[in-house]
Amino acid sequence: MLQRIRDRSHGWVAKTIVGFIVVTFAFFGVESIIGAFTGSSDEIASVNGDKISRQSVETEVQRAIRSGQVAPEQEREARNQIITQMIDSRLLDQYAEEGGLHLSEQQLDQLIVSFPEFQDDQGRFDADVFRNRLASAGYSPTSFREQLRSDTLRQQLTDGFAASAFVLPGEEETLSQLQRQTRSFRYATLSQADLESPVTLNEDELTAWYDSHQDNYRRPAQVKLAYVLLDQNELADGGEISEDTLKAEYAAKRADAPREIAHIMVEKGDDVAAARAKLEGARDALANGEDFAKVAAEVSEDSSTAEDGGELGVITRGIFGEDFDDAAFALDEGQVSDIVDTGDSLHLIKVTGLDIAPFDEMRDELLTQARKSASRDTFNEKAQQLKDESFAADDLASVAEDLDLPLEKTDWVAQDNDDELLSEPGVMAAAFDDEVLKEGYNSDVIELDDSRRLVLRVLEQRPATTLALDEVKQQVQREAKADKTAKALEALAQTRIEALREGKSLEGIDWRDADDVSRHGDSQLPENLVKQAFALPHPEADQPVYGKAALKGGIALIALTDVGEAEPGDMDQFLSRLAMRLQAQSAVEGLQESLRESADIERK
Repeated sequence: MLQRIRDRSHGWVAKTIVGFIVVTFAFFGVESIIGAFTGSSDEIASVNGDKISRQSVETEVQRAIRSGQVAPEQEREARNQIITQMIDSRLLDQYAEEGGLHLSEQQLDQLIVSFPEFQDDQGRFDADVFRNRLASAGYSPTSFREQLRSDTLRQQLTDGFAASAFVLPGEEETLSQLQRQTRSFRYATLSQADLESPVTLNEDELTAWYDSHQDNYRRPAQVKLAYVLLDQNELADGGEISEDTLKAEYAAKRADAPREIAHIMVEKGDDVAAARAKLEGARDALANGEDFAKVAAEVSEDSSTAEDGGELGVITRGIFGEDFDDAAFALDEGQVSDIVDTGDSLHLIKVTGLDIAPFDEMRDELLTQARKSASRDTFNEKAQQLKDESFAADDLASVAEDLDLPLEKTDWVAQDNDDELLSEPGVMAAAFDDEVLKEGYNSDVIELDDSRRLVLRVLEQRPATTLALDEVKQQVQREAKADKTAKALEALAQTRIEALREGKSLEGIDWRDADDVSRHGDSQLPENLVKQAFALPHPEADQPVYGKAALKGGIALIALTDVGEAEPGDMDQFLSRLAMRLQAQSAVEGLQESLRESADIERK
């Protein structure tokens, strides 16, 4: 479910949901209404008698392909992986159910409305936004709720197992000592200039290298594309918007802007009439010019705010209940409400400030929003026209002309490319779809996001192939020479290390000192040099231990002279948390393995 939504909306749900849903379920989705992928509902697997249908698997396979997660040629491998993941998911579902884990409808409601991705500009849950964003990813509100329920219960389950993990004090201390360890050593670098003679290659060596490394010189399958892009933002550029429209939009935003509120509260208690009379007296005092803060201090029974003039701070809708909100958001700055009954208490509410910029400062933003809103109908009409005409047309040029949009063309591109537009989820998957690639049809309309639609067509194609030696000869020369040079330097380094171990004195070695180096990479030394220095055994009897490390463009000789230990610090706490996470991960993996071993799993 999550991967589909993430790919469709560029992270609008992933940022919120993925953080608490196990990564291994990223491919999973709900079984929404489909029939185009497969007409079969045959069982493809069963988990303790609980069936997994072929249709549900095909749903996830097609979602993965169309979202660009899986290349079409990797469909078989993806299908097997998805089946395995669905089996693991079903095992956790069953275990959670047996354990009595439960998520109420109210808890699920609270979870959904808390997602910022389902909220409007004022931070309120918007049902239209919710439905539209789910629909763009292929989910209904009902199916999304059910999948979210399952994912959340699985997370509760795995969190419980993770919380049961622990690390013994001795284990923590050993890990801490290893991480605090420091090493002092000397090192000297060898480069191509240290070789007795320059490295050269003959034609036979070039051919041999090319023959044994042909995977390095493969060109992937590529296509040249034509495409038409419909962008609502471009439709919104320009267009006349009256000043009255902007002011009306500002007034609407101002009416719904967060408010800085003060109140005078009286508990209703057993004598509602007396409570109302007390508050009416406060209202009369305000009407006669008394200061609101003074009256609040004298009358309000809200002990936490009375001495501060009744100040509640800035509020948005949904904090104090519908009746309170309706009254507060009906007021402008400086106005005081009539008596508001919120059930247990009565209030007089004053708006002391509005959290919104002046009109002049917001004018450009309002203009952009107004133009975009005004262009929505046009965009929807053109999107439908793009869908209808591209489906029926034998080319894209006529479609572009009818919609007054440019027909763009690409050079050769592969599925894996870094073009900003073509690398959008689903674009290259559509280009390599059989109907588009082999049959020559226009693609379906691809919804890049809420405001962009794209249709593409393959103009030319060429299959994956191994490039001839003549085409890549310079690359082969570079790589073969680099390999031969590295091997020559490796042999030279080994010869010098053996001489050093025998106690021989070597001239011309430019040793450099590296003292008290930690394994955390906090020095300026090359990472592999530090890594290899820490891989050497401890020196004994003041005799250095020699080794070597491959570096970019050369190799380094290492003479390890001393092993020390730094003082305990913040790193110890980090390591303790890391050890706990590793133990927690192990606990969850153990649970999954145990469930697999004891389950009755059958794959068709």
